[in-house]
Amino acid sequence: MKLYPTILLLLLSFVLAAQEKEPWKEFISVDGKFRILAPGEMSEKVNEIETEIGDFNYFSYIYQDSEDDAENLVYKVSYVDYPEHTIHSDSIEFVEEFFHSTIETSIQSVHGNLRYADEIHLLNYPGRIWRVDYNKGQATIKTKAFMVGRRFYQIQVIGRRAKSLNRVQDLFFDSFYLIE
Repeated sequence: MKLYPTILLLLLSFVLAAQEKEPWKEFISVDGKFRILAPGEMSEKVNEIETEIGDFNYFSYIYQDSEDDAENLVYKVSYVDYPEHTIHSDSIEFVEEFFHSTIETSIQSVHGNLRYADEIHLLNYPGRIWRVDYNKGQATIKTKAFMVGRRFYQIQVIGRRAKSLNRVQDLFFDSFYLIE
Protein backbone atom coordinates (compact mmCIF):
# COMPACT_ATOMS: atom_id res chain seq x y z
CA MET A 1 0.00 0.00 0.00
CA LYS A 2 2.87 2.40 0.74
CA LEU A 3 4.20 1.88 -2.78
CA TYR A 4 1.15 3.53 -4.36
CA PRO A 5 2.28 7.17 -3.82
CA THR A 6 5.79 6.29 -5.04
CA ILE A 7 4.46 4.64 -8.20
CA LEU A 8 2.14 7.59 -8.84
CA LEU A 9 4.99 10.06 -8.36
CA LEU A 10 7.16 8.13 -10.81
CA LEU A 11 4.33 7.99 -13.34
CA LEU A 12 3.67 11.72 -12.99
CA SER A 13 7.37 12.40 -13.38
CA PHE A 14 7.51 10.40 -16.64
CA VAL A 15 4.40 12.13 -18.00
CA LEU A 16 5.80 15.54 -17.13
CA ALA A 17 9.21 14.66 -18.55
CA ALA A 18 7.57 13.86 -21.87
CA GLN A 19 5.75 17.21 -21.87
CA GLU A 20 8.36 19.49 -20.36
CA LYS A 21 11.87 20.50 -21.34
CA GLU A 22 13.29 19.03 -18.14
CA PRO A 23 11.83 16.35 -15.87
CA TRP A 24 10.22 17.54 -12.69
CA LYS A 25 12.05 17.02 -9.42
CA GLU A 26 10.73 15.42 -6.29
CA PHE A 27 10.99 17.76 -3.32
CA ILE A 28 10.90 16.22 0.15
CA SER A 29 10.58 18.18 3.38
CA VAL A 30 11.37 15.83 6.24
CA ASP A 31 10.48 18.47 8.86
CA GLY A 32 7.37 19.46 6.90
CA LYS A 33 6.44 15.78 6.50
CA PHE A 34 5.50 16.06 2.83
CA ARG A 35 6.75 15.46 -0.66
CA ILE A 36 5.75 16.98 -3.97
CA LEU A 37 6.90 17.17 -7.58
CA ALA A 38 8.00 20.59 -8.87
CA PRO A 39 9.25 21.83 -12.24
CA GLY A 40 12.56 22.91 -10.69
CA GLU A 41 14.49 23.35 -7.47
CA MET A 42 12.36 24.65 -4.61
CA SER A 43 13.90 27.36 -2.44
CA GLU A 44 13.07 27.68 1.25
CA LYS A 45 11.87 30.82 2.95
CA VAL A 46 11.01 31.07 6.65
CA ASN A 47 8.95 33.96 7.99
CA GLU A 48 8.52 34.62 11.67
CA ILE A 49 4.95 35.72 12.29
CA GLU A 50 3.75 37.40 15.48
CA THR A 51 0.11 36.82 16.43
CA GLU A 52 -2.15 37.18 19.44
CA ILE A 53 -1.75 33.48 20.22
CA GLY A 54 2.03 33.39 19.83
CA ASP A 55 4.93 33.61 17.41
CA PHE A 56 5.16 31.12 14.55
CA ASN A 57 7.64 30.05 11.94
CA TYR A 58 5.88 29.95 8.57
CA PHE A 59 7.83 27.71 6.17
CA SER A 60 7.49 28.19 2.41
CA TYR A 61 9.06 26.30 -0.47
CA ILE A 62 8.88 28.11 -3.79
CA TYR A 63 9.73 27.50 -7.41
CA GLN A 64 9.44 30.52 -9.69
CA ASP A 65 9.44 29.88 -13.44
CA SER A 66 11.67 32.22 -15.43
CA GLU A 67 10.19 31.40 -18.85
CA ASP A 68 8.15 34.25 -20.38
CA ASP A 69 5.59 31.84 -21.80
CA ALA A 70 5.34 29.59 -18.71
CA GLU A 71 1.92 28.14 -18.01
CA ASN A 72 2.38 28.94 -14.31
CA LEU A 73 4.70 31.49 -12.74
CA VAL A 74 5.00 30.34 -9.12
CA TYR A 75 4.61 26.97 -7.40
CA LYS A 76 4.50 27.11 -3.62
CA VAL A 77 4.02 24.84 -0.61
CA SER A 78 3.78 26.33 2.88
CA TYR A 79 3.11 25.04 6.34
CA VAL A 80 2.82 26.31 9.89
CA ASP A 81 2.33 24.52 13.20
CA TYR A 82 -0.17 26.03 15.62
CA PRO A 83 0.25 25.65 19.39
CA GLU A 84 -1.71 23.07 21.33
CA HIS A 85 -5.24 24.05 22.33
CA THR A 86 -5.60 26.62 19.52
CA ILE A 87 -6.74 24.74 16.42
CA HIS A 88 -6.81 21.10 15.43
CA SER A 89 -8.21 19.20 12.46
CA ASP A 90 -10.63 17.41 14.82
CA SER A 91 -12.31 20.69 15.84
CA ILE A 92 -14.92 20.99 13.09
CA GLU A 93 -16.31 24.40 14.10
CA PHE A 94 -12.90 26.01 14.55
CA VAL A 95 -11.59 24.53 11.32
CA GLU A 96 -14.62 25.82 9.38
CA GLU A 97 -14.10 29.31 10.80
CA PHE A 98 -10.34 29.08 10.21
CA PHE A 99 -10.74 28.20 6.52
CA HIS A 100 -13.35 30.92 6.02
CA SER A 101 -11.00 33.48 7.52
CA THR A 102 -8.04 32.17 5.50
CA ILE A 103 -9.92 32.45 2.21
CA GLU A 104 -11.15 35.96 3.06
CA THR A 105 -7.60 37.04 3.96
CA SER A 106 -6.25 35.63 0.68
CA ILE A 107 -8.84 37.63 -1.29
CA GLN A 108 -8.11 40.85 0.59
CA SER A 109 -4.32 40.48 0.43
CA VAL A 110 -4.33 40.81 -3.37
CA HIS A 111 -7.53 42.89 -3.70
CA GLY A 112 -8.97 40.05 -5.71
CA ASN A 113 -12.23 38.29 -6.46
CA LEU A 114 -13.12 34.78 -5.36
CA ARG A 115 -13.90 32.59 -8.39
CA TYR A 116 -14.81 29.48 -6.40
CA ALA A 117 -14.24 27.67 -3.10
CA ASP A 118 -15.10 24.14 -2.07
CA GLU A 119 -14.47 21.57 0.65
CA ILE A 120 -11.91 18.86 -0.02
CA HIS A 121 -10.09 16.26 2.05
CA LEU A 122 -6.60 14.80 2.18
CA LEU A 123 -6.95 11.32 3.62
CA ASN A 124 -9.38 12.12 6.46
CA TYR A 125 -8.12 15.66 7.06
CA PRO A 126 -10.31 18.66 6.23
CA GLY A 127 -9.31 21.03 3.48
CA ARG A 128 -10.43 23.65 1.01
CA ILE A 129 -9.70 24.53 -2.57
CA TRP A 130 -10.22 28.03 -3.92
CA ARG A 131 -9.22 30.36 -6.70
CA VAL A 132 -8.76 34.12 -6.52
CA ASP A 133 -8.42 36.32 -9.58
CA TYR A 134 -6.53 39.58 -9.06
CA ASN A 135 -4.56 42.29 -10.87
CA LYS A 136 -7.71 43.46 -12.72
CA GLY A 137 -8.48 39.87 -13.68
CA GLN A 138 -5.11 39.28 -15.34
CA ALA A 139 -3.63 36.96 -12.69
CA THR A 140 -4.88 34.08 -10.58
CA ILE A 141 -3.93 32.15 -7.45
CA LYS A 142 -5.25 28.62 -7.04
CA THR A 143 -4.91 27.18 -3.56
CA LYS A 144 -5.42 23.83 -1.86
CA ALA A 145 -5.13 23.89 1.92
CA PHE A 146 -5.40 21.23 4.61
CA MET A 147 -5.42 21.10 8.40
CA VAL A 148 -3.51 18.01 9.52
CA GLY A 149 -3.64 17.88 13.30
CA ARG A 150 -2.22 21.27 14.35
CA ARG A 151 -0.33 21.74 11.08
CA PHE A 152 -1.75 23.89 8.29
CA TYR A 153 -0.56 23.14 4.73
CA GLN A 154 -1.13 25.44 1.79
CA ILE A 155 -0.27 24.47 -1.80
CA GLN A 156 -0.52 27.26 -4.41
CA VAL A 157 0.00 27.96 -8.08
CA ILE A 158 0.15 31.55 -9.27
CA GLY A 159 -0.09 32.51 -12.92
CA ARG A 160 -1.72 34.45 -15.68
CA ARG A 161 -5.49 34.05 -15.84
CA ALA A 162 -5.35 33.41 -19.59
CA LYS A 163 -3.33 30.25 -18.90
CA SER A 164 -4.98 29.29 -15.60
CA LEU A 165 -6.69 26.14 -16.86
CA ASN A 166 -3.78 23.78 -17.41
CA ARG A 167 -2.91 20.22 -16.50
CA VAL A 168 0.52 21.19 -15.16
CA GLN A 169 -0.90 22.89 -12.07
CA ASP A 170 -3.17 19.92 -11.40
CA LEU A 171 -0.19 17.58 -11.58
CA PHE A 172 1.62 19.78 -9.03
CA PHE A 173 -1.36 19.71 -6.66
CA ASP A 174 -1.97 16.00 -7.14
CA SER A 175 1.65 15.08 -6.42
CA PHE A 176 1.44 16.39 -2.82
CA TYR A 177 1.71 13.54 -0.28
CA LEU A 178 2.14 13.42 3.46
CA ILE A 179 5.06 11.36 4.75
CA GLU A 180 5.73 9.99 8.19
